[in-house]
Amino acid sequence: MADLHGFPASDTNAAGLRGWVGVRGTRRSLLLTAESGVRDEGIKVTAGESNYQNVLENIYDGVYFVDRSRKILFWNKGAERITGFGADEVVGKRCQDDILNHVDAEGRPMCQGRCPMAATLADGLPRQIDMYIRHRDGYRMPVSVRVSPVAEPDGTISGVVQVFNDNWSKEAAMQRIKELEELTLLDPLTGLGNRRYAEVSIRARLDEARRYGWTFGLLFMDIDHFKLVNDTYGHDVGDDVLKMVAKTLVNGLRPFDVLGRWGGEEFVGIIHNMPEESLGSVAQRCRGLVEHSNLPAADEVVCVTICVGAALARTDDTVTDLVKRADGLMYEGKRAGGNCVLVESTS
Repeated sequence: MADLHGFPASDTNAAGLRGWVGVRGTRRSLLLTAESGVRDEGIKVTAGESNYQNVLENIYDGVYFVDRSRKILFWNKGAERITGFGADEVVGKRCQDDILNHVDAEGRPMCQGRCPMAATLADGLPRQIDMYIRHRDGYRMPVSVRVSPVAEPDGTISGVVQVFNDNWSKEAAMQRIKELEELTLLDPLTGLGNRRYAEVSIRARLDEARRYGWTFGLLFMDIDHFKLVNDTYGHDVGDDVLKMVAKTLVNGLRPFDVLGRWGGEEFVGIIHNMPEESLGSVAQRCRGLVEHSNLPAADEVVCVTICVGAALARTDDTVTDLVKRADGLMYEGKRAGGNCVLVESTS
C-alpha cells in the first residue's frame, strides 16, 4: 500500500492525503490520466475512494502530485485558486515548463538543480521551504511549500506530493496593514495615539453619551515653556521630555482612559464615566505627577510643568466644540502663569 511520509498525523491536510493514497493503493491507481488533461478521467473508483479524492480536491491549500520525471499528475482546486492555472493547463506538464517556475527570495531559479521535489525523489526525505511562484497573470507571489515522498509497498519512491499555501503572503499583507494603521493612528515618538486617533475616540465617546447617557471628560494639557526647553537643551532632550511627560500621564490615568498626543507639546486625555466633581481631581493628579517628574540631561535635571483645561462632554457637543472649550480653559491657565488646572463649571 502506498504511503506518504513527512506529515504529522495531526495535520488535517496530511490525513486527507494519507487516507486517499492508502485507499487507492498502488502507484497505478495513484496516477491520473496525464494525457487527457483531466483529474480522474478513465479511472474507476469506489464511493469511498471518490470521497477521499473530493477531500483532496477541496482542500484550501494547493495540492499536486508528480511522478519521478516530475510530470504533474494531479492538480486540485486550491492549486488553481492560488496560482490561477487550471488543471487542464498543467496536468501532464512539468512546473518548469513555463508554468510555476519557482525561484527563491533572490530570484534564483529553483527548478534546475535546486528543486525540493527532485531532492525528495532522490533521498525520500520530506522538506519545507518558502519560495516564489509565477502566477498565471505573470506576477511573482510567495508560497510556503511542503514536499513529501509517495512510496510503493517495496519502499520505492514513485512520486512526490507537494502542498503549498499563500499564507506567507497573507501574513506579510496583514503586517503591512498593521504598520500602516500604526503610521496612521500612532505618534511614533511617544507611542501614544495621535491626533486622528484622539478625534476618533472622542467622536465614539460622544456617540455613547448620546445613546446611553454615559458621561466623560476631556483634559487638554500643554507643557509650559516647552520652546525654552528645546532652545536650552536641544531637540533631542525636548523629545525625551515629551516621552517622559507621555509616560507620566499614562500612569496617572486609569487603564481604560485614553491619552493621545494632539500635536507639538499638547496632549488630550479622554476620561471615561467621569462625573464633574471628580474630573478636577484627575486633572490635578496629572499636573502634580508631571511637576514631580524629572529628566537627567548632562549635568542637569530638566523639570517641566503642564497646564490642564478640563471640560465635561455635553450630548450636543461635536469634537470641535468639546476640544475648543477644554483648550480655552488650558490657555486661561497659561495666561495665569502655568502649572495649574482649570475645570469648566456647568452650573
